[in-house]
Amino acid sequence: MQRFSYQALTDSGSTVNGVIEAPSIDEAAEKVAAMGHIPVMVAAEKGPGILSLNWDELNVRLTKITPRDIILFTKQFRTMLKAGIAIVSLLETLEQQTENVKLKKIARTMAADIQGGASLYEAFGKHPDTFSPLYRGMVRAGESSGALPEVLDRIAYILDHEHKVKSDIKSALQYPLIVVVFLTIAFFVLLTFVIPKFITIFKAANIKLPLPTVICMAMYNFLANYYPALLALLFGTVVGLSLYLKTEAGTFQRDRLLLRLPLIGPLFVKSAMSRFASIFSILQTSGVGVLESISILSGTIGNSAIAKEFDRIRNLLEEGRGIAEPLREARYFPPMVINMVSIGEETGDLDHLLKEISTHYDYEVEYATKRLADAIGPALTVGLAVVVGFFALAIFLPMWDLTKMVK
Repeated sequence: MQRFSYQALTDSGSTVNGVIEAPSIDEAAEKVAAMGHIPVMVAAEKGPGILSLNWDELNVRLTKITPRDIILFTKQFRTMLKAGIAIVSLLETLEQQTENVKLKKIARTMAADIQGGASLYEAFGKHPDTFSPLYRGMVRAGESSGALPEVLDRIAYILDHEHKVKSDIKSALQYPLIVVVFLTIAFFVLLTFVIPKFITIFKAANIKLPLPTVICMAMYNFLANYYPALLALLFGTVVGLSLYLKTEAGTFQRDRLLLRLPLIGPLFVKSAMSRFASIFSILQTSGVGVLESISILSGTIGNSAIAKEFDRIRNLLEEGRGIAEPLREARYFPPMVINMVSIGEETGDLDHLLKEISTHYDYEVEYATKRLADAIGPALTVGLAVVVGFFALAIFLPMWDLTKMVK
C-alpha cells in the first residue's frame, strides 16, 4: 500500500486535506470520493530520502490530446447536455468514458471547479492548452445566451471540418516529403561512397574526366575537407532558426512567406477564408459581438500574418466603421469575400452569406489541395530524373572512355 496526500471539496464547498493509503492513485481518488468529498488533488507522498516517482502523473504529462479526442469529448458533452444531465454528473460521466488520461483528469478538475461555484466558461478557461480561445469564447456565448447545446454542436462541426482540411493538406504533402527525404539521402550516399571509388579508377587509368564527374569530385572534396564546419553551420542554422521562429517576429515572417509561395500560398489563404467565414458566422449566430468575434478570430485563424490584419480590422471597427470597409483596407481578403460581406451588411443577411462564403471556399480548398498534389508529382519526377541523370553521366561517361581505351 502507498500513502497519498489529497485535497478535496466537501458538500459545503470547504476544502479539506489529508492522507490516505491505497494501491494506486486512482483507487486513492475513489476512496476520497467514497467519503463524500470531491477530490481536487491526489499525489503520492515521497518517502524520507527516497525520490518517489508518480507514474500516473508522468503518464498524464506525456499523453497528448489529439483533435479527435476533443471532437469526441465535445460531441459526448453535447449529447448528455441535451438529455438534461446536470453539468457535474455529465463531467463525471465523461471522466469515466474518456480513454485519454489527460482529458480524464481535466474532466475531473472541471467537475470540482463547477462544484466549487465556477461557471462552465471559467472551468474551460483553466485549460487553455487544451481548449482554444475560439472554443472558450463560444462556450461563454452559449452559456450566457442559454443555447449551449446548439453552440457545442457548432463547435463540433468546426473542429471536425478543420481536422479534415488539415488531414487533406498533410496527405497531399506527405508523399512529396518522403520522396524528397530519400532523394536527399541517396544524393549524399552516392556522392560520399559511390562516386569516390569510381573516380579512383578513372584517375588510375589517366582518363580525362567530363564536367559532371569534375563537379562530383569538387563537391566530394568540399564535403570531405569541410564537413565539421558544415555540420556546425547546419546545427547552428537549425537551432537559430528554431529559436527565431518561436518569437513573434519569426512566426510572422514565416507565415507571411508561406502566403507568398506559389500553389501553397493560395491554398493557405483559401483555407483561412473558409475558417474566417465559418467561425464568424457561428459567432454572430451565437450572439457574440463583432469586436469580440474579430478578437477570437485573430487568435484562432492559424496564421499570424492574417491575424495581424484582424487586429487592424478591429482597430478600424472601434472607430465606428462597418465590417466591409475595413476588410477592403486589409490584405489577403479576396474581392468576393469583401463584396458578399458588404451585401450581407446592407441586407441584414450576413450570417447566411458568410455560410455561403465558407461553403464556396471549402470547395476551393479541396480543389487547391488536389491541384497541389497533381503539380508536385511531375516536379518530383523531374527532380528525380535530374539527380539520377547527373550521377549517371558522372559515372558512365568516363566509364565509356575507359571501355574504349581497353578495346
